[in-house]
Parts: sequence; C-alpha cells; structure tokens
Amino acid sequence: MKQGWEIKKLGEVAEIINGKNQSQVISDVGKYPIYGSGGNIMGYATDYICEKGTTIIGRKGNISNPIFINERFWNVDTAFGIYPKNQSDPKFINYLCQTIDFKSRNKGTTIPSLVKSDLLTIEIPFPKSLPEQQRIVAILDEAFAAIAKAKANAEQNLKNAKELFESYLQGVFESKGEGWEVKTLGEIADVEYGYTDKSTEEGDYRYDRITDIDKNGELILEDKKYIKHSKEAEGFLIQNNDLLMARTGATFAKVLLYNGDEPSVFASYLIRIKFKEKIENALYWHFTKTKNYWEQANSLQSGAAQPHFNGAAVKQVIFAYPKSVKEQKSLIEKFETLSIETKKLEAIYQQKINDLEELKKSVLHKAFSGELKTEKTVAI
Repeated sequence: MKQGWEIKKLGEVAEIINGKNQSQVISDVGKYPIYGSGGNIMGYATDYICEKGTTIIGRKGNISNPIFINERFWNVDTAFGIYPKNQSDPKFINYLCQTIDFKSRNKGTTIPSLVKSDLLTIEIPFPKSLPEQQRIVAILDEAFAAIAKAKANAEQNLKNAKELFESYLQGVFESKGEGWEVKTLGEIADVEYGYTDKSTEEGDYRYDRITDIDKNGELILEDKKYIKHSKEAEGFLIQNNDLLMARTGATFAKVLLYNGDEPSVFASYLIRIKFKEKIENALYWHFTKTKNYWEQANSLQSGAAQPHFNGAAVKQVIFAYPKSVKEQKSLIEKFETLSIETKKLEAIYQQKINDLEELKKSVLHKAFSGELKTEKTVAI
C-alpha cells in the first residue's frame, strides 16, 4: 500500500442512500430530475433525496455502471445513491466506484439485486489526504476527457463507414440505367410462409426463426434450435442462396440471404421470396439494405406495438433491377468488394473503441494502485 493510503470499507467513506418510488413525487412543475437505475431521467419531482455530487448505481433488475449526477435529484427505489462522507471528494468516490465490480455482488436469484449491507463492507484503497484525492480526480478528468473525444471520433468514423456503403447502394438503385425494370415484387416473385413446429435443443433440421437474423441480414450461428424430420417439414427445407424475410417483431422486414452448413427449415414467422424471373437473389438482398427499401417497408407495415410485414405487403415493394443477369452479377461483385472493405474499416474502428475502453480501466487501476505520479494527459 502506497504511503498515505489505507484500506477502508465503502461504508466508512460513503453513505449509501436508498431510493424511493417516484409516483409519490412526480410532478409537471417539479424542478428536480427523477433518475432511474440506468441513469435515465424518468420525470421531475417537487423534492429531492440526493445531493449534488452523488453517484448512482442500479440495485435491482439493472445493476448499472456508476453514474455521477452533478445536481440535486430524486433516485427511484431500484437505484442506490452513493454520497461521500467526511468531506471526501464526490468525483473521487465516483471514480472509486468505477473500480468495483458491482455485478459480481449480485444477491438475486431470478432478478439481479444488490444488498446495501453487503456493499457497505466492500474493502477499497483510500488516500487519507483530500488534496491527493483531488489531484487524482484532476488527472482522471483530463485523461477521460481525452479518451471520450477519441472514442467519439472512432464512433463517428464507424458510422461514416457504414453510411458510405449504404449511400453507394442507394445511389446505384436510384440511378437505374438503360435496360432496367421497375416492378412490384408481386409481379416478379412468389412468397411462401414458413413451417410451424415446436423447437428443441436437438433434432434433424435446424429451425431458423426471425431471431436468427442479425441486424445486418446475416444468419446468427449461436442459440440454434432444431425440429424432427417429417414429410411436411421437407417442403420447407432451405437451399443456399434462398431469401428469407422476417415478417414481424423487432427484425421485421430484415432479409437473410441464406448460407448455412446444415439441413434447415424456416419457421412460420419467416417468408421465403422466390423470383419467377431471372433475378439474382443477392441483388435483392443488397437492395434491402437501402433507404428506399426501408421507407417502403415502414410505410407498408401494419401494427403499432408489434410491426407486421406480411406477404401481401411485401408484394407491394417496388424493386428496380437490370434485366441483364450479367449486369446483375457485375453489380453484386462491386457491392461485395465494397462491403469487404467497409467491414475491414468497421473492424478497425470497433477495435479502437474497445482499446479505449480498456485504456480507461488501465488508468483507473493505476489511479487506485497509487501509480499516478504525473498530471500529464494519458496518451491516446
């Protein structure tokens, strides 16, 4: 232990404040924000529980990361407020809390929960001197501001890379060209609903469901479900390069270009799209990533709480495509080349974001090991 530091219990350096139900104080004229366990404002109150400079963590249902609140506020009954004792620095307490693995203190069985009496006994390294606490806070503030700026830049670059690819796709399908057709899907394709069965952990066929399509329209390889063989199920076997569309739920209108490595059947909330004309399935799959497609899907879907995009609706989608199969294949090749390059960039920026998160952890570890000996900003 570094000179001037000692081992303390969290309850010795901070008060842990219980939240209260917001229904008794929520008001249209309240001036104090009501914070939920995830740090979100749930309304405003006419009274407050916690002072400015309190750190909140979710205690039930959502064991959230520590969040510093720099104003008086009301915290709900699913959140604890952590406020410094003995004139300790409030921001130092927040950074200290960021080094504690609160999720590992979960005492719940079905619902994640933290217990106040357990948190009070957590042992932590603590500098006796308030100026030392403030020195560490100043260094961490500067370092974390630099990390946040670098992370924001990386996140913007990641977003730009995705938008560049989407913009290119949109431009190709908007510009069309000589020899292109513009038709509704109902004119050029048949649609087929999937098979209904009870899935199990083992079986003869993988049972692909709407939850097996990811946000990029690709097959999720985890959490597989299966069904047993039957004569009826054979009619719903998926072939490589089949187009399968989710017709309801959070992934409604997402289209999968199937490329699997085991016999599979598609479930009833999926629709198989089968072209009657000479149209490459991969071309339509790329089209479903465009702004034009999603504008149509959102305007054609029904259902408020649970969106539905059924066979009748998808048949109304207007699709522009070159009649020449050779040109279709040429476009697909260009799309796939650009997609590969885009994914490389995305991987680089995502790794940068991950590295910055690890850097934050490293800086915190040094701070509470007594290793911060300079006020220079951490190199990013």
